[in-house]
Amino acid sequence: MMNEKDKHSIDLGLASAPLEIKLAVDLIQLLEENDLPLDATIKALEITLRDFKNKQRQQLTHPQE
Repeated sequence: MMNEKDKHSIDLGLASAPLEIKLAVDLIQLLEENDLPLDATIKALEITLRDFKNKQRQQLTHPQE
């Protein structure tokens, strides 16, 4: 378990990190805090990734006007 000083140091380091790094850290923290089975978590992430890639593909082929 991280103490408050460690969390603060990580927060400061993330302040200048790219958005995708910040989002990844938040997602990892959320998943770890819920103590979910690893296999189910990985499958859920794969489903989520496919869904977002499909949305990205749709945006590229049918951009909003």
